[in-house]
Amino acid sequence: MIRSLIRSLGVALLALLPWFNASAHEMSIAELNLREVLPGEFLWNWGQGGIGRQPQDELTPRWPDGCRTEGDKLVCVGGLSGVVAIDGVGDSYSAAMLRVLWLDGTPQVYTITASQQSARLYGSAKDSRGGGEIASAYTILGVEHILGGIDHLLFVVCLLFLVGFRRKLIWTISAFTAAHSLTLIASALGWLTLRGPPVEAVIAASIVLMAVEALKREDTLARRAPAIVAFGFGLVHGLGFAGALKEIGLPQDHLLLALLTFNVGVEIGQLLTVAVVFVATRAVSRLPMVAARVPVPALYAIGSIAAFWTWQRLAAVLVG
Repeated sequence: MIRSLIRSLGVALLALLPWFNASAHEMSIAELNLREVLPGEFLWNWGQGGIGRQPQDELTPRWPDGCRTEGDKLVCVGGLSGVVAIDGVGDSYSAAMLRVLWLDGTPQVYTITASQQSARLYGSAKDSRGGGEIASAYTILGVEHILGGIDHLLFVVCLLFLVGFRRKLIWTISAFTAAHSLTLIASALGWLTLRGPPVEAVIAASIVLMAVEALKREDTLARRAPAIVAFGFGLVHGLGFAGALKEIGLPQDHLLLALLTFNVGVEIGQLLTVAVVFVATRAVSRLPMVAARVPVPALYAIGSIAAFWTWQRLAAVLVG
């Protein structure tokens, strides 16, 4: 019965690999770039939206009153001042980053999400956004990132299989949180810099190793001290979070606030994952025969997906 179930999962896994490849660690963020070339005149363009995707096909900017477009030029009488909105955010893209390079060379980044679909500009580099607006936007981005980054979620699920819903789980999740918070902050502030592709490859490999440890019945280090193992791997996962945050950008006037609230959003998403798995576990536990057969094929499936990512990302490191 178990072998048959594993074979079925294997077939499903092969069919889903392209989807997992596209979904892993993807935030689906669009970039809208503006560069001021003369007072009140900007060149604008969309950044790359991912393989086979063009943001201009799915998103539509709405400029302030007094602004008009002429091809790739944006002309604003009296300067770029007012509300800029992007229609379509929240559907195909979870967020859009509005990057403005002002005439004096000062860059600014504005975060637009489904719940905050506009940004107010003031005709210059002065950013008058309040702390509450920044905190709300970056908390939501943190939640969206962890829930959209399936590789991080699979690592957390492997921890749950390894530890179970016992008191030790609190220390394990706390250690993982503390570790990735440290490297996220250090990397985002420029204190620690590593190339993205090797980090992504190690993240995928950490899922494979954790799946293997969860399958073992021996009293391994991971079973005796899961918090230590989670802390070590959490340092690497934090670098992955920092890479995503670097793509988003941080507002210079509220740098620390944006960084901290993004991390809070990540933790909220992580706790939501634990809650969903807990509810599912409670439901399955009412069927003892099913509950006993779920962990092994599930861990084999997770490990196989992560192994595929590992080889793929290692190949990207070698090619790059």
